[in-house]
Amino acid sequence: MKTSNYERITFLVLFGAVLMASTDAARPARLPNLVLRSHTSSIIETEEVVNSLHTFRNNDSLSKALCIGPGGASLLSEDMIERIQITGYFALWYALNVVYNIVNKKILNVIPAPLSVGGLQFGIGALYVTLLWVTGLRPVPKLNEKGKKICSEVGFYHMTGQLLSMISLGAGPVSFTHIVKALEPFFSALVSAFVFRKWMKPQVYATLIPVVGGVGYACMKEQGFSWLAFTCAMGSNVAFALRAVISKTAMVGDIGEGLSSVNIFGLVTWAAFLLSIPVAVLGERNSFFTLWSKAVSGENASSNGPDLAKALIVSGLFHYLNNEVMYLALSKVHPVTLAVGNTMKRVFIMVASVLVFKNPVSLQAGIGSAIGISGVLFYSLTKQYYEQLEMIAKTE
Repeated sequence: MKTSNYERITFLVLFGAVLMASTDAARPARLPNLVLRSHTSSIIETEEVVNSLHTFRNNDSLSKALCIGPGGASLLSEDMIERIQITGYFALWYALNVVYNIVNKKILNVIPAPLSVGGLQFGIGALYVTLLWVTGLRPVPKLNEKGKKICSEVGFYHMTGQLLSMISLGAGPVSFTHIVKALEPFFSALVSAFVFRKWMKPQVYATLIPVVGGVGYACMKEQGFSWLAFTCAMGSNVAFALRAVISKTAMVGDIGEGLSSVNIFGLVTWAAFLLSIPVAVLGERNSFFTLWSKAVSGENASSNGPDLAKALIVSGLFHYLNNEVMYLALSKVHPVTLAVGNTMKRVFIMVASVLVFKNPVSLQAGIGSAIGISGVLFYSLTKQYYEQLEMIAKTE
């Protein structure tokens, strides 16, 4: 597998992501209502990320880079600086997602062992956040017994959802998987209603009709249709829906110390990694090492060891940092803005995958995808609108 075409952009994005994510606030804050979120099905309330610009105002080189004049006077307005930050966060978030999905698919094409690859990606993310804790860049979290139980439970659903996504991505085109995964809000609504007895307004449920209809229409007679990819993507939707709803209901109250939202995500990643080890061993045994050996040696070798290892490390870091940068963006924008951004992110991933892998997409799939993804956006906006009305009614 050749990665040279992506090395420059990959490591530039990686550097930016590490730089932004590692400067997270070094203080614990109130717990968010929802800790985990990678889709528009729920709202996360995170702590405000401390603006580190004032820390560097007296540094001449950084001042020039940040357009800050001598004496601490800003050459740009605070509003302009914040807009630049937000633009940077969203650009980095999109880049992380696009590159991750492309690199991840390339790895799975060479090493079709999704359980092992997914487990290793969890491990890389876990090691990265551990490095932040050890070096003092982020406070070390401490969980009580309740917190350990909750993180383990959320980690299980996080692991299940991601590994099922990996199987789906390995079995079919990236674009097809993301078409099916657009249904996650539908499953979140079902889990919230039937498992936790939390019902929404009928108007909100009505917006799910174009989501289900659009995705169903897109999948009918799709050239890249695979029952394995479809089933696993649907299973991933259920797991991520359970993860989101359980996080929202359980991650409240006293569960430990030093628990910012990104720290809790780090702990959940560790739980997912540890839980994924027996799953990978039982599901694939030693096939990962056999496939690796075939990929890097022999006459039919499709890659070399260093390139493949580099791609695996990058995919693991990008998968983890995607969530870190998302939290940074959340601290700066309204949830509605994030809902729009998250919808557009899925479009970017689908378009990029089609361009890179040359997978044909029929007109029917394109129309169905547009309807489904537009429905997701409409659902998010409608849901948040009625949630705001409920909050206003409670305060009156």
